[in-house]
Amino acid sequence: MLSHQYVRRTDGAVLDEELFGDRVVRFLYSQVRENAGWLFRACTGAHASAWLATLNFDLPFAAKLLGNRRFLERCGVDLAECADPVEHYTTPRRVFERRIRYWDCRPLPENRRAIVSPADARVVAGSLDPEDALFLKGKFFAFEELLGSTKTDWLQAFAGGDAAIFRLTPDKYHYNHCPVSGQVVDIYEVDGTYHACNPSAIVAVGTPHSKNRRVVTVIDTDVPGGTGAGLVAMVEVVALMIGDIVQVYSETRYDQPSPLRPGSFVLRGQPKSLYRPGSSTDILLFQPGRTRFSPDLLANRQRADVTSRFALGFNTALTETEVLVRSLLALPC
Repeated sequence: MLSHQYVRRTDGAVLDEELFGDRVVRFLYSQVRENAGWLFRACTGAHASAWLATLNFDLPFAAKLLGNRRFLERCGVDLAECADPVEHYTTPRRVFERRIRYWDCRPLPENRRAIVSPADARVVAGSLDPEDALFLKGKFFAFEELLGSTKTDWLQAFAGGDAAIFRLTPDKYHYNHCPVSGQVVDIYEVDGTYHACNPSAIVAVGTPHSKNRRVVTVIDTDVPGGTGAGLVAMVEVVALMIGDIVQVYSETRYDQPSPLRPGSFVLRGQPKSLYRPGSSTDILLFQPGRTRFSPDLLANRQRADVTSRFALGFNTALTETEVLVRSLLALPC
C-alpha cells in the first residue's frame, strides 16, 4: 500500500500517516470516479456527506468504550489537553469537536507581530507565483475560483502573493483560530461540493479546494492593534463528512461565541470557527511582499527523504510539516 509521510516540526522526524478510510477513498476516486460518474458525484454531494458524518460520528460508543480509551488513543487524543471532563466524550462527534486548554498547551509566540497557524494541521507553504517551484497554482486550487470570480478586489489584492495550506486530519482538534489580529473587511460563503482531503483524492481531482464549499474571511491587519501584514484571507474549506463551518469567535477562551461580520476586530490566536467533524482544510493567502514564512517550513517542503503522495502525484517536492495551532507560521516583512 502506498504510504504518505510528513515531518514532525518539533524534532524533524519523518512519520507515517494513518489515513482514515484510505482504501474507500482511493476506490471512490479511482474506480467509482472513472466508471460511475453519477455515483461519484452523489458521494461527494452534501446529502451523502451529511449521512456519512452521522454514521461515523453520532453513534454512541458501545458499552463503556471510553473506559478503555482505545478509540481516543488510536486517534491520538491527549485527554490532558481537553477543557471538558472525560465523561463528556460519549460520541465520536464530541471527541472531534473537543475544546482544549489552548491557553495552556498552545502558547503564542513571544513576538506580538508573529503570524500563527490557524489549526493543528499538516501544512505546506509557498508562493502563488506560477514560477515558484511549489506550483501551488493549479494543483490544490485555482486561485480565481477559490475566492470567487466576482470578488475582483480580493483577486487583485492577493494575485502573486503567498499561500499556506493546512490539512486537518479527522483526529485533529477541529477549532480554527485567528492567524492574525485585525479588522474583518469581508466574510462570505462560496457553495460547492464535498471532496475528501485525503492526499490521493487531492491528487486525483484537479484543484479540489476551489471546488468544495468554503467560507472566505478577509482581514485587514494594517489597523491600530493589527499584526501589520496587509490583507490576509482565511479560507475554510469543507471536505467529505464535514457538515458545516460554524463561526464561533471568542475573545476569551471559548466564552460568548459569536459570528463574525464586516467591522469585527479579531485577536490573533483566538478561536474563530469550528468544523463539524471529519477532515478539512484551511488556506491562508497573503499579499505579495508582506510576509515571510518560517525557514523550517520551506526547508521541510523540499525534503527528498520523505514519501509524499503529493510529490508523487504532482511530480515535485511537496512535503508537509505538522504544526500546532497558534505556533509560528510567518513574520510580516
